[in-house]
Amino acid sequence: MNVMLSVALGGAVGAVGRYWISTQVGHLMGTAFPWGTLAVNILGCAIMGALVQLMAFVWSPPEELRALLTVGMMGALTTFSAFSIEIVLMMERGHWLTAALYIVLSVVLSVGAMLLAMAALRAVLT
Repeated sequence: MNVMLSVALGGAVGAVGRYWISTQVGHLMGTAFPWGTLAVNILGCAIMGALVQLMAFVWSPPEELRALLTVGMMGALTTFSAFSIEIVLMMERGHWLTAALYIVLSVVLSVGAMLLAMAALRAVLT
C-alpha cells in the first residue's frame, strides 16, 4: 500500500509539473506548435535517464521512493519517458528490431486508436 501511495503522490507532483512547464513554455514560445508537450517530453526523458543511471550505479533508494520518482512523478510528467526507457533498454540488449517494432506500433496504433475513438463518438454524438 505504501508503494501505491508513493505512486499517487509522485503522480500529483508530476501532473502539476507537466501543466506548469507546458503553460510556461507555451507562453514563451507560442501555441502554434506543441512546444510545451515537446519540452516536457524531452525534460522527462532526460530526468528518467539520469534517475535510471543513478539508481543503477550509485543510489539505491527504497522501493517507495523509486516508485514515487519513476512511475509516479515521471509517469505523470510524461509517459514518453517510460516509452523511451523501454526502447533504450531493448536497444542496450541488442533487440533493435523489437525496439523499432515497438516504436512503429506505439505511434501508429495509439494515434489510430485516438482517431477511431474520436470518429466513432463524432458519428454517435452528431
